[in-house]
Amino acid sequence: MSYQSARIHISGIVQGVGFRPFVYNLAARLDLKGWVRNTSAGVDIEVDGERNVLDAFVQALSEEAPKLSHIDELTASFGPASGFRSFDIVHSASIESAFQPISPDVAICDDCLRELFDPSDRRYRYPFINCTNCGPRFTIIKDIPYDRPKTTMAGFQLCPNCEREYADPSNRRFHAQPVACPVCGPHVWLEIHNEQNTRDDNAIQKTRQLLAEGKIIAIKGLGGFHLACDATNADSVAELRKRKLRVDKPFALMMPDLAAIEEHCFVNDAERDLLQSTARPIVLLHLRPESKIVEEVVPGQNFIGVMLPYTPLHYLLLEEADGFPQALVMTSGNVSEEPIATDNDEARQRLTSLADAFLMHNRDIYIRCDDSVVRVFEKQIYPIRRSRGYAPFPVKLPWKVPPLLAAGSELKNTFCITNKNYAFLSHHIGDMENYETLKSFEQGVEHFERLFRVKPEGIAYDLHPNYLATRYALERAERENLPAVGVQHHHAHIAACMAEHGLDGSQPIIGVSFDGTGYGDDGAIWGGEFMIVDYKSYQRLFHLQYFPLPGGDASIKKPARTALALLWSLGIEWDERLAPVAEFNQEEQKLLHAQLEKKINTPMTSSMGRLFDAAAALAAVRQIVNYEGQAAIEFEALADPDEAGSYSFGLNQNEVEVRSGIESLIKDVKAGVHTSKISARFHNGLAEMIRMTVNKMNRETGIRSVALSGGVWQNLTLIGRTLSLLRSDGFTVYLHRQVPTNDGGLSLGQAVIAVSRLRG
Repeated sequence: MSYQSARIHISGIVQGVGFRPFVYNLAARLDLKGWVRNTSAGVDIEVDGERNVLDAFVQALSEEAPKLSHIDELTASFGPASGFRSFDIVHSASIESAFQPISPDVAICDDCLRELFDPSDRRYRYPFINCTNCGPRFTIIKDIPYDRPKTTMAGFQLCPNCEREYADPSNRRFHAQPVACPVCGPHVWLEIHNEQNTRDDNAIQKTRQLLAEGKIIAIKGLGGFHLACDATNADSVAELRKRKLRVDKPFALMMPDLAAIEEHCFVNDAERDLLQSTARPIVLLHLRPESKIVEEVVPGQNFIGVMLPYTPLHYLLLEEADGFPQALVMTSGNVSEEPIATDNDEARQRLTSLADAFLMHNRDIYIRCDDSVVRVFEKQIYPIRRSRGYAPFPVKLPWKVPPLLAAGSELKNTFCITNKNYAFLSHHIGDMENYETLKSFEQGVEHFERLFRVKPEGIAYDLHPNYLATRYALERAERENLPAVGVQHHHAHIAACMAEHGLDGSQPIIGVSFDGTGYGDDGAIWGGEFMIVDYKSYQRLFHLQYFPLPGGDASIKKPARTALALLWSLGIEWDERLAPVAEFNQEEQKLLHAQLEKKINTPMTSSMGRLFDAAAALAAVRQIVNYEGQAAIEFEALADPDEAGSYSFGLNQNEVEVRSGIESLIKDVKAGVHTSKISARFHNGLAEMIRMTVNKMNRETGIRSVALSGGVWQNLTLIGRTLSLLRSDGFTVYLHRQVPTNDGGLSLGQAVIAVSRLRG
């Protein structure tokens, strides 16, 4: 049989994941000659061989690819043999305008973990051990192709032993760009009062001692600094809250292994898989009543965010020993609402008042990246915050798109870059409420545009005129003479859910978009919306009835105000026996009443998030909040899963009426009904209302597909009961599985809507 040549191009996540050595060893196994190389567009291969062997080679490329790789496209063409005499890995090639997806950061693999604790290994207890199957990727890369000179490891010259591994295609460290050892790589040290105390393993042991003594330590990690303390020490956790200006918002924990997690939390199989996945996210788990985790970690909640170690440094810090805490608070290294610190000097400036000591290292972090937060719903992932371990893995779109930028929203900001049929959702930026976060946003946009070779041909933005992301989008569009596409907030929520499920938009869908705040077309604050949606447009068929928000943000921070405003709008008396009424003295009540009567700074809202706030206040759960959604979260946590009763909500023309449901809730409160039953009846009533409204929309339109999106759908009690009802009525229901249902997924929806509109 005559020889032929196969020319193969592969795109997807195929760099930094051991793909070239895999190709090299596969070619050796099949006795094929030729070459493989990285390019800015992916991986190129050319091989000579008999046609049946070449076909087997192409098939094996897909079927046996490294587990961290993700092939999006593989093309092969055949022609005359080129006469190769060996198989080589050749130098990478940069192709102008070409791009490819980048691997997220990956948790330490089993092989490296075994070596980390092997006294005979030359990397024994080395906190930066890694290989092609694990370690940093996204946080250290400066540009593509993904080669060491284009990472923050460029300044570390490989020693002869590491150089030999790096150059050996049969070694799992072949072209592992962060490869290092104690001789040639980064190192750690401990600083106390800005002076180096000790370094290397001694620094780690001293850090462990300080943590056991109740100290708060700033620890430099993969995508930024953490603030760590003993999660079983109430005084330490309370002091961290005081320093970090974080009154009640839960802290995330890190525990050494699954056994430790299962000692404190209930864990099912799907949660276990997520905890041990290469992404190593924070997973929200149900806390065991007997857990020794102090209440100060998660005030007022029965769920706790827990992660396993994901770097060798974490494993060394959490090594089991008598007297050492087996659960550490591991929260973002920042003052509340600021970006996480990444640079050593920056950390010294910003975190000195927060930490008693600093565990530093000298491997630079090029792009900050917070921990991801997920939970399990119906045995599948349900993202809350998509960042380390997932970003910048793209969402595949159902069509090719022009290069665009979508700027996202104000809270939980992410931005989105599109190119070809990829939507690259950024890492978590945070709440865009200050200059520091805006700068982090701008740096992230610049980095993504460089990595993915995007020069935007248009910019999408949220309609709210005062959002920093909106201002950035409009100013940049004007400066660069680009079309700017304003996208309604709740339209973007539903479009994001459609896009991640690969819906092409040719058929409209029923969208139920529930959240706290979204700027409406009429200038009101929307958030309880029932829409008919495609990518180009939407029709708002029903919405929660409007009620006033006296003081705007003042009501959001004090649900008692929201509750009284709701009662006023419904014509329900302010009874002193109700907790939110008792929150105000007579003079304050008069002022609030006058404000409502005269409509002084009282924007109208249809927000389901605000209705939850009001209900929680009326049920005496929470009158003042210290973080977004706190009242609703604590109200949900109390819901009795066995309660079948429900409050009634009605429809009047295009509005969902709430008076009957609120009157029933108040009646139960006055009768002394337990809060767990009140919460359950409120949730049950809303689920029945959603069912009724969606069925009415179906009768009017014939549409039987429904998408649920918006931050309120983080409420698993509501989503569980709603899904059961809608599915029993034969509806196909789409939930978020790749991007968050909250505003962290909004930029994806903005992007696909902008594409659709710009195409006309």
